This record gives sequence, C-alpha cells and structure tokens, in this order.
Amino acid sequence: MTRRFALADLPEVIPVFPLPGALLLPRARLPLNIFEPRYLAMLDDALRSDHRLIGMVQPFENSGQPPKLHSIGCAGRVTSLSETEDGRYLIALSGVCRFRLRGELDGFTPYRRVRADWTDFAADLGRVETDAAFDRDAFLALLRQYFESAHLSSDWDAMREAEPEMLINSLSMMCPFSVEERQALLEAPRLSDRCDTLVALMRFAIASGGSDGNKVQ
Repeated sequence: MTRRFALADLPEVIPVFPLPGALLLPRARLPLNIFEPRYLAMLDDALRSDHRLIGMVQPFENSGQPPKLHSIGCAGRVTSLSETEDGRYLIALSGVCRFRLRGELDGFTPYRRVRADWTDFAADLGRVETDAAFDRDAFLALLRQYFESAHLSSDWDAMREAEPEMLINSLSMMCPFSVEERQALLEAPRLSDRCDTLVALMRFAIASGGSDGNKVQ
C-alpha cells in the first residue's frame, strides 16, 4: 500500500527531475528509466531519505542551460525500483502532491534542488477526486475521434471501466501533447478543470489533423 502523506510530512526542499514531456499527477504512476550519473545520484539520495520524493518539473523549451523551470511541478514517491546489469534504474513514481517552486538551491549536488511550497495543493493529499458532471459516453466518443486522428489505439473496455480520475489523469500523462499543453493539464486546479482542458486539447488536435502516435494503454 502506498504511504499516505499529510501536509506537515512534506519536506521544504526536494530534488527535481526536469524531464520534458514527462508528466506526473497525484495518485498516478510514472515509469522512468534513470541512467545519467547525476540522476543516479539523485535517486540514491532520495532512497536514503524518509520520504523518497522526487519532483517532476517541466523545463521551458529553448530556455538555455540549465533550462528555466515551470513554477509548478508534482512530487512522486519512489514505489518500485529495479537495477539493470548495465547500471540503470527502472523506477516508478507514485504521484503525491503538486508544489510551487519558491526558489532553487545552490549546492554541491550534481542535480537540481528547489524549495517546494505545497500549501496551494493540499487537496492532492485527500481522497480520489470525482467529477459529478463527467459524461463518459460523450468523452469516449470524442476520445475515439482523437485517437483516430492521431493514429492511436487503446483498450476500449478498460477505458469504459476506469474511474474518472484514473482515466483523465492517465490520458493526460500518456497522450502526445506538447510540454506547454502538459503543463496546462498539470496546473488545472480540479479534476473537472483537467477534463475540460483535455477535451479542449483533443478537439484542437482533431481540428488540426492530429499527429502520429502509438498505442496508448
């Protein structure tokens, strides 16, 4: 069972992994392949901490080196790990809570660390979100159009059975949206807002002809 956190449990400083296109949302799982030395060091340090949290943050595109970071990210707890023979880590982060970046720390670590302000996102630590206005049939009809335009396929039986939060968050993380579009999904205050944003992005993609893709699971 995944550890539950209270707001007071969350640390003031966390390591961050600025990976373009890698979106993490609360209560969702993000698989990662860790191989760069600085991020191997980051993971080793995270595993030695009590909370085992790593912040996923979208970097701005073409913003120089090191890239500028968006002001909102999401922290995940390392909940599974395996090490390959060539020294890589295959891990999964379970989304815990979003945060605002309140400054970056200078220091001797090879990876980046930030001061995290969690107060605006305390609701992320609560129960699974619901959306009373969610119309599954209409949503899936639009989703089918989007998948056809983007040359994607999926398990429609699983889509029909999934809880709204899992369905909306999984699609937000897996669909081939741009960095800025993913950031908009992350920053949506509530599940209903994220669903509205996801619908708008799919409609825009359909109108613009979609994009190439692969199977979404």
